[in-house]
Amino acid sequence: MSQVQELLESVEFRELLQNLVAETVARFVQVNEQRARELALMERVVRVEEELKALREIELARFEAMEKRFEALQREMNARFEAMDKRFEAMEKRFEALQREMNARFEAMDKRFEAVERRLTFTQWMMGVGFTFIAFLITLAQFLLR
Repeated sequence: MSQVQELLESVEFRELLQNLVAETVARFVQVNEQRARELALMERVVRVEEELKALREIELARFEAMEKRFEALQREMNARFEAMDKRFEAMEKRFEALQREMNARFEAMDKRFEAVERRLTFTQWMMGVGFTFIAFLITLAQFLLR
């Protein structure tokens, strides 16, 4: 045992032991640092994947909200266009009624003008016949009175 104790107390053994322990600790630290980096990287990758999943969910929610908004706008626009169509149909009916009324008035005016024209034609003929008859009487009177 004394040799073992001398060996343990020797400076060379201590230096050798210290170097071995230092190398072993350095290797252990290096391996554990590498593992810690790998774990940190894996943890980061997991966090990034979770963030991407959360972003995807947020985007889907936004797209759904935008789609609902567009659908609501579409319904509103359709309702407005339908209301405009109804207004145009009502205006078209009013214009058609006005057109029929104007046509009826024009036809009545045409009938009045035709009646007035017949009267004027009759009066013209009567005046012509009357003047002819008067001229004939004057001529007859001059012929007979001479």
